[in-house]
Amino acid sequence: MGTTFGGLLREYRQRARLTQEELAEGSGVSVRAISDMERGRAKGPQRRTVEALAGVLALSDAELRQLADAAKDGRVRRQPVVAQCALPPDIADLTGRERALEVLATIADRAETSVAVVHGPPGAGKTSLAVRAGYRLADRYPDGCFFFNLRGMDARPLHPAEVVHRMLLALGVEESRVPAGEAERSDLYRELLRDRSTLLVLDNAADEAQVRPLLATGRRSLVLITSRQVLGGLEAVARLALDVLGPAESVDLLAAIAGPRVAAEPEESARVAKLCGHLPLALRIAGNRLASRPKWTVAHLAGQLADERRRLSALTAGDLQVRTAFEMSYRQLGGKAALLFRRLSTLPGASFTPELAAVAAGMDRYEAEDTLEELVDVSLLDTAETPGRYVFHDLVRVFAGERLAEEEPDHEETRTRVARHLLGTAVAAAGFYGPDARDTPTELFADKDDADAWLAAETSGWLGALRWASARGLHRAVLDLATAMHWYSDQRGRGETWVEVFTAGVAAARALGSVRDEAVQLNFLTWTLCVLLRRPADALALHEEAWNAAVAAGDVREQAWAMHYRAASEMHSGALESARESAGRARELFQVAEYPLGEQISLSCLGLVLHGLKRYEEAVEVHRSLLAGVRAGVLDLSPVMITEMLGSLLVRTANSLAELGRWPEVLETATEAVEHSVAATAPNTTSDARALRGLALYRLGELEEARTELLEAVAVATRQRHRRLVHALEVLADVHDDLGDPAAGGECRTRAAELRSTDR
Repeated sequence: MGTTFGGLLREYRQRARLTQEELAEGSGVSVRAISDMERGRAKGPQRRTVEALAGVLALSDAELRQLADAAKDGRVRRQPVVAQCALPPDIADLTGRERALEVLATIADRAETSVAVVHGPPGAGKTSLAVRAGYRLADRYPDGCFFFNLRGMDARPLHPAEVVHRMLLALGVEESRVPAGEAERSDLYRELLRDRSTLLVLDNAADEAQVRPLLATGRRSLVLITSRQVLGGLEAVARLALDVLGPAESVDLLAAIAGPRVAAEPEESARVAKLCGHLPLALRIAGNRLASRPKWTVAHLAGQLADERRRLSALTAGDLQVRTAFEMSYRQLGGKAALLFRRLSTLPGASFTPELAAVAAGMDRYEAEDTLEELVDVSLLDTAETPGRYVFHDLVRVFAGERLAEEEPDHEETRTRVARHLLGTAVAAAGFYGPDARDTPTELFADKDDADAWLAAETSGWLGALRWASARGLHRAVLDLATAMHWYSDQRGRGETWVEVFTAGVAAARALGSVRDEAVQLNFLTWTLCVLLRRPADALALHEEAWNAAVAAGDVREQAWAMHYRAASEMHSGALESARESAGRARELFQVAEYPLGEQISLSCLGLVLHGLKRYEEAVEVHRSLLAGVRAGVLDLSPVMITEMLGSLLVRTANSLAELGRWPEVLETATEAVEHSVAATAPNTTSDARALRGLALYRLGELEEARTELLEAVAVATRQRHRRLVHALEVLADVHDDLGDPAAGGECRTRAAELRSTDR
């Protein structure tokens, strides 16, 4: 026979052939209470309860005494040990979270009860922050600080009823007085907290349903919740998104863990921090690996982390693993969200849109957007600074790629589909530029501004697709993109980008055996080196290849372009007489090719050469003649191309007029140039035009207006890394001085000097 109260009760009930319901009906004790007694959850009921049960069970005096003694023994021997639910140990080297701690302290200063949610990606250090905040803020809450790990990522998260039960014990309620019913326990929980001032830390919450029953209000209390979920369903909540650390903070954390080796290898330490994605968990593991291997250099660890295929495996130290942290979140995803998450790793850009995500996942745009938001809610993705775009944390992207390789080993088709989509869309967008630019809406783009915005936002995407396609031998797609980008590249993007694009174009043309396309791409590349990167010697060397390919192809127009780029390269290298001769030869070849646009461009180059020779009046005459022709419609060009040409020719005219000191004419010409270049969204020309307009205003004594215009010129030139930036800064410095602001003038001169030094 059992010796515990529950065991005795069960045996006596079964002997009497009674069900729990029948015993409850006869004794007046609830079925739930009888069940709790028999299962040992209620080990020591009061004597009146024992007597009520005994009366129905027809116990002898001896059996009643035995049952009563067992109940008494349960009450004596099972006195609860009050669990204080104490905070875990604090982490001494918590780094880079002072601002977040200040925010939480501000919330704690409120006069009313507050609820704060700290959410963020796996490994961001949410628990560490909450624990540190708990230690700092505990003194403000005289009725106690309580910590619960809700195990939100476990297969079976902690049930809120268990938290309530443990909290009641912590508040001093004896086990025997804890209500049997869940609703009654919750009522008591809320009642006890109503008049108390407490700090309740609920760590690692699964969802709103888990924490909502625990949000009891009290006298100026704080409930601090951490979760990978945003918990957007909770009301009246202050939310703190915990992001990764900054670069300097990341190195500081490494140094705090690994010691002086970090300071001794600053560049490699910064590299390790970057390869860790500045994620606190990854940095902690990297620091621990260094600390446990004193013979390692930081460079050695950086080498291990450099291989993306091994990075997550290398970020393991004892029972700490970055991969495990991500896997816990991944296991929570449904099938559709998991598929999209994996396939997002195929996207080459730094950020992406729902449209591109839909291409990767093979779903419609709206379904993709809903699923992306689901991934944001669980902190496996983040929203980008630009609305409507999404970003991966670096290490999460690596993890997604691992899952793709493991679960979809034959994923080449997905990558190809994404690359072709990006390249094809880029070609369509580039069609809004150049002599034959379209000016009507397409299925993809409403107008040129729409296309321009896409090309700028998706640069890393279509450029990444180009690299992938080049490596996979998709030569036609690569060549189509490189060819389409020529006129777009004239005013937009970085010179380094176009070197990569046109170099890929040359390789693709050669792979396809097209000598004519090889000449075209070599000409584009020559132009980039000469005009955008100011490397005329390299451009002249490449010109020979372009010329020979154009001759071999028998293409007179490409021969003319090659000669034109030779003239530009000679002009920028200072060989002005040779440049004038080459510009003349280019014009003759364009005439033979019956290409009027080329004639105009080569003649404009001649005007630039005349300017370089200080024959400014002749240069003005050449460019004004060209302007008259463009305005008269002698060229059959798209409206946007005409607008762009007018802006460029006006800038060149104003530049020569400035050398002649004809400032009213400079102002008039540059003002018109600004109008045309802005209308054509041609930022390089806009920078030149605004700088010249600002200079003219300065020379004419309009100082405030000059400063405004020059500040605009500097802003545009800075974004474009344009050559006019240094000159604009130097003129702006003079304007600041004349306006009585020498400090601002000094800053401009310092920046200009630094840029000149860099250029050299």
